[in-house]
Amino acid sequence: MSVGAKNQKAGQKGGFVLGLIVGLLVGLAVALGVALYITKVPIPFINKVPQRTAEQDAEEALRNKNWDPNAPLAGKAGAKAASGVVSPAPVTTPAPVQSTAPAAATTAVEPAPAAATTHVPAQVPAPAPAKAAEKAAEKTSDKAASEKKPESKAAAAAPAADPNVYFVQAGAFTKSDDAEAQRAKLAMQGLSAKITEREQSGRTVYRVRLGPFDARDEAEAQQRKVEGAGMEANLVTVKR
Repeated sequence: MSVGAKNQKAGQKGGFVLGLIVGLLVGLAVALGVALYITKVPIPFINKVPQRTAEQDAEEALRNKNWDPNAPLAGKAGAKAASGVVSPAPVTTPAPVQSTAPAAATTAVEPAPAAATTHVPAQVPAPAPAKAAEKAAEKTSDKAASEKKPESKAAAAAPAADPNVYFVQAGAFTKSDDAEAQRAKLAMQGLSAKITEREQSGRTVYRVRLGPFDARDEAEAQQRKVEGAGMEANLVTVKR
C-alpha cells in the first residue's frame, strides 16, 4: 500500500513538471509570434514622418551658423549704380510764340498811296510815320523776347521730379547689439544713422541706414563718406 502511494505521487510530480515545461514552451512561442507580428505589421498610431539623421542636423546647423543677412546686397557692392535707378525726365523748353505784332504794326501804319496830282508834287506824304511805326514794332518785339527769356530759363532750371527716394545701408545684423555698435561708429564719424527691423528668411534683421535722401547725388556723397570711414555701404533705391 505504501509502495503504490509512492508511485502515484511520483507520477503526479512527473506530470506536473512536464506540463510546466510544455506551458513555458507554448508561452515562449506565443510571445515570439506576437513580437514578429508587431515588427512586421505597421502600427497606425506611430509617427510616419521620416526621422532626421545626424548628418542632416549637422548640415543645417552649419548653414544657420554661416547665414549672412547681407547676402541679398552682396551683388550690389561691386556696382554702385544698382538696378531700379530711374534717369530724370528730359527738360522740355516750350516753343517760342511767334509774335505778329511787328507785322500788324507795319501793316496798320502803311502809308496810303499818294493822290495822283501832277500840279503839286509837294503833297507826297513823308516817310517819317513809317519809320516811327517800325521803331515801335521793334520795341514791342524786344519786350516780348525779354519776357520769354526768364520763362525759358525758369523751365530749364526746374529739375524733373525724382520718383525715387534713396538710403545708404551700412550693414544688416541679426543682433540688435551689433547694429547699435555700427550706428555708434557712424556717429563718431559725424554720420547720423537709424536702425530698422525687417523679417528676412524667417528671421529678424536689424538694418543700419542713413537717409532718406531725395537726391541720388546726396545719397552717393554719404555713401562715399561711409566707405571712407572703412565701412561697407550700399545704395538702396525705394519708390516713393
